[in-house]
Amino acid sequence: MKILLTIHHELNINLGAPGVTWRLGQEYIKLGHEVSYFSFDNLPSFLPSIVQGILFPEFVASKVAALVKNQAIDILDASTGDAWVWAKWSKISSQAFPLVATRSHGLEHAVHLQLLEEVKRGNMKLSWKYPIYHGGFHLWEVTNSMRLADLVLLLNEYDLGYAVKELKVQKERAYLVKNGILDTLLNLPLQPLPKDEKIRIALIGSYIPRKGIHYSIPALNSILREFPQVEVSFFGTMVNRDQVIADFDSELISRIHVVPTYQNSELPALLAGHSIHLFPSLSEGFGLAVVEAMACGLVPIVTEIPGPTEIVKHDFDAIVIPPRDVLAIEQALKKLITDCDYWQRLRINAYNTAQQYSWTAIAKSNIALYESALAKRTK
Repeated sequence: MKILLTIHHELNINLGAPGVTWRLGQEYIKLGHEVSYFSFDNLPSFLPSIVQGILFPEFVASKVAALVKNQAIDILDASTGDAWVWAKWSKISSQAFPLVATRSHGLEHAVHLQLLEEVKRGNMKLSWKYPIYHGGFHLWEVTNSMRLADLVLLLNEYDLGYAVKELKVQKERAYLVKNGILDTLLNLPLQPLPKDEKIRIALIGSYIPRKGIHYSIPALNSILREFPQVEVSFFGTMVNRDQVIADFDSELISRIHVVPTYQNSELPALLAGHSIHLFPSLSEGFGLAVVEAMACGLVPIVTEIPGPTEIVKHDFDAIVIPPRDVLAIEQALKKLITDCDYWQRLRINAYNTAQQYSWTAIAKSNIALYESALAKRTK
């Protein structure tokens, strides 16, 4: 099959949705399919990022039209919001066009609701521009791209249910899919922890309110004060160390480590010596960092939100806590810090769970969905 994958970001393979898009395409190539990508990298560089976002569906439509003309496309797999212009036009045409799959990397409507809750709680302010595009027109684009698609691919049960019930997506076109981890993260040897008696906690992801920083920072301040052997590392913050340590008590900052960006292949080395992965996010489509950390031998503490809770089970391979609960974060950290046997049991189970997330198997499952949808077209 000839497959076009689109993503409304620059195609940075070390970031969430772009990285998933890239890796999925690479697996398709291994399976013998022809793959091309279309992202912000393909747009005129002089366009501001907000303009690129607004015009991206039109650029996608133009790209697909050119591929159709040359009979060079069978599948358009587009991130939510990207394909609505093309899909709308193709529905009113009598020509045979590629199958359109809309892929969610985390339903924007769910993120929107969590942002509004944080605003309500006084933890953040939204720009006056937010209701115009990201909180307005873009949500409309996402809704219509899903309604018009032949396949709607979602990462968790909540997003799927919301899409069907609230967005009126046809249930028979909506499917759950998973994300995977690099082959280099699978079957890593479980290394013993360093003998320096330090306990290292890792947080992986952007340093933004949606990742739960308003709740994790007070808890971490408390833990660091109570346990002098504890250190905390932030990976992939996308902000510098000064911005992170400004939220911690001054006497604690020598035990705070910040890595603003990293290559995905570096993760095992970065996480070496860490035993706990704190993931207090408020909204996630999947939670790939959770799987990656488990594969590297860390025990996750995750919030009870869609995405992560479909990966792990409380008291089996993780500790699951309520979102927005500082005390629950503290208690979970204390449990893992003080109960080595409990940590060890969860660690082994978490490591085994992570081995299920091979990109090869996930790519084959996606191809099967394409083929099934194409077969239905011919009936």
